[in-house]
Formats: sequence, C-alpha cells, structure tokens
Amino acid sequence: MKNLIFASMEVRAKKSLGQHFLTDQKVAKAIVDALGGGLPTLEVGPGMGVLTQYLLQREDIDLKLVEIDGESVDYLLRHFQGMQGRLMQADFLTLRLEKIFPESFAVIGNFPYNISSQIFFKILDHKDRIPEVVCMIQKEVAERIAEAPGSKTYGILSVLLQAWYDIEYLFTVGSGCFAPPPKVESAVIRLRRNSRTSLGCDEALFKTIVKTSFGQRRKMLRNPLKPLVEAKARRCGWSGEQTAAFLSKEIFSLRPEKLSVEDFVALTLLLQD
Repeated sequence: MKNLIFASMEVRAKKSLGQHFLTDQKVAKAIVDALGGGLPTLEVGPGMGVLTQYLLQREDIDLKLVEIDGESVDYLLRHFQGMQGRLMQADFLTLRLEKIFPESFAVIGNFPYNISSQIFFKILDHKDRIPEVVCMIQKEVAERIAEAPGSKTYGILSVLLQAWYDIEYLFTVGSGCFAPPPKVESAVIRLRRNSRTSLGCDEALFKTIVKTSFGQRRKMLRNPLKPLVEAKARRCGWSGEQTAAFLSKEIFSLRPEKLSVEDFVALTLLLQD
C-alpha cells in the first residue's frame, strides 16, 4: 500500500482547498502513533490516504473519514479496501457530528491551513464528546495555540482551546515533506480534554469577551470592552462615576495577552449579571 500511494500524484492539489499532500511516511506514522486510540476516530481531509494507511492498521480504532474533494474520494475508493460505509464526501465544517458519533470520538488529520481555525471552533462546539485531537497545522498557528499567557502570539484560540484542552506541541514538519511544498513550516499538536466540566461563568459571554479583547490586542482591556461595560452599567442603573470606578479595576488596565483562562473567567464574572 505504501508503495502504491504517491507512486504518482494522482490527485491534483487544489489551492482553493488549501491542499498540500504529506508524502513523508515517517511523519505520517508518527502522527498516527501520537493518537491514543480506543475511541471511534474521524480522519478529517484524508486526501490520498497517507495517514489512512496507518490508521487502518490499528485494531484499536474504528475509523471514519470525511473528505470534501471528489477527486480524493475517488482515489481512496480505488486504492483502499473497506472505504464504503467509512468514507463520507462532505464538508467537515457543516457535518452533523452528533448523528455520526452519538458518543465520544477522536479527531485526527492534516488540517487545511486556510480553515484550521474554523475546524478548531467546530471541535470546541463538541468539546464534551471529543476527548482527543491529533493534527498537523501551520507551525505559526500551532505555536499560538500552545502558547502560554504573556506571549505576543497568545490569542483567541489559545484561550478558548486551553480552557478545555491540555495542548502539546509534538514536533515540527518541514515544507519538503509535502507535495506541493507549502511556503511555511508545519507542526503536529495533540489536544487532550482536561478535567474542567464548567467555566463557572456565562460561557457565551466568556467567548465574546475573549474575541472582543483580542480584537484590539494592543489596547488595554478598558478600550475594547468599554461597550460591554457600558451595557452592564445601563442594566444596573449605574451613574457615570460608578461606571468609571468599575473601569478603574486593575484588570482593565491589562492587555489581553496577559490574561490566563482563569483571568478571563474572572473578567466574565465581573461583566455578567
């Protein structure tokens, strides 16, 4: 199977889909080996099956695959046995995951760079049923997601994912491992669901505050969050002096990259009713 795949590049890489096919077999096996197993598993964007070939060898994995590219789907059906019933031609971002996996499942894949953030937001929507994710993404995004508070690259995805997952940066993958080679390096990360069952605050507001705060990441928090503070002031019937006193709290003098998940939870508790 390994000799068959990539003997010739039968699937044309499509820029519109952000396709760069991994060709390094050692990297592919290392990605699959990083997955804990023991759960039904969804491979996102299998392409020509560089990960699939190793996933199918694992007896501890009940594998399903989702691929949007019809050319890749045809390739997989021709070159891999048992794809019927496993392989779905669909857009992962619009997939009704709860209908495919009624219980917990893992996610693995070489995520297209151009939609990796959207994939993570979808994973967050199903965080209580996705205990593990192993994926390859753009190195810059991987570093951002795994970064600790205080870094210039720490941002929205860092906070939202770290609220629910422990994140490990596993290894870097050079551009020469792909066809066609991307202009940037890649990296493999692993997300494992932490023990948190609740943030203890309004989770929708928490998400809004994180996104709003990093919308003006160079500003102190009192600037991007002023509309939310003013909305709370109107609800509470505060005077101008009371509103100013509230905004004088120390947390509002910080920039968003200084705040940990717990700090954003505290901030949410301040702003919710």
